Amino acid sequence: MARIGFVGLGNMGGPMARNLAKAGHQVAAFDIVPALVARAVEGGAIAVGSAAEAAQGADLVITMLPAGDNVREAWLGPGGNGAGMAAASRPDAILLDCSTIDVPTAREVAMESGRAFLDAPVSGGVMGAEAATLTFMVGGPEAAFAAAEPVLKQMGRAAIHCGGAGAGQAAKACNNMMLAATMIVTCEAFVLAERLGLSHQALFEVASKSSGQSWSLTTYCPVPGPVPGSPANRDYAPGFAASLMLKDLGLAAEAAAFTNAATPMGSRALELYQEFVRQGGGGTDFSGIIRMIRGVT
Repeated sequence: MARIGFVGLGNMGGPMARNLAKAGHQVAAFDIVPALVARAVEGGAIAVGSAAEAAQGADLVITMLPAGDNVREAWLGPGGNGAGMAAASRPDAILLDCSTIDVPTAREVAMESGRAFLDAPVSGGVMGAEAATLTFMVGGPEAAFAAAEPVLKQMGRAAIHCGGAGAGQAAKACNNMMLAATMIVTCEAFVLAERLGLSHQALFEVASKSSGQSWSLTTYCPVPGPVPGSPANRDYAPGFAASLMLKDLGLAAEAAAFTNAATPMGSRALELYQEFVRQGGGGTDFSGIIRMIRGVT
């Protein structure tokens, strides 16, 4: 079993670290919130006093942080002064960032780290993190990916090598743009069905077995009933919060602008989630946007 440093123990990182400890790894865990560290310790991790200490002596070092600036500072130190986790890690350690951030920052950190660095954002939300069914989209050296893959698969069901540095973040931006747009049109279809007198279950039975089928429908159905495990059955408790979907759509929009790519549906999805969050929906699951589409906030 490996010694693993894990920094960032929130809704996603906490369950991921606990799954690694459950698998028998020695997990050195750190977060700026002491209660999150305490919960990780309850799950079998070892508390350490700083991010740098988590990295020291580890075979594998993992971060799950909110934004690109946090990732840059954690790995490279404040202002890139070289006092971050990368410098504290062993020269032969494999570094993984599972945060969802912009592609340029992911590439910058990989280049400046001086180590084998993988950007490995995830799909699957809190439920996937807890159940160890995440999908990892990974960018970076092939040899580092091959070495890290067994550990990734102890936190998820799939790990896909997408290419060089930043490729994992690129895949995440594209994937979540598709997810957001698909969820919105799925919500619109259920609202239209309601107005036409068609039951939720009838639409689900038809669409899930025909050309309207999608993950947003069959795994994350935005109305209660047809998929008992979806957030709609828990009053849209996340899940994957709308504020996080808005963040990911913003990253996709930045990437589209940088590459001069036309994303009209992605842009409209961004506008709708901006409005949903503005109305107070940021803390609810992203499928809860059906309430806004119905005209109910």
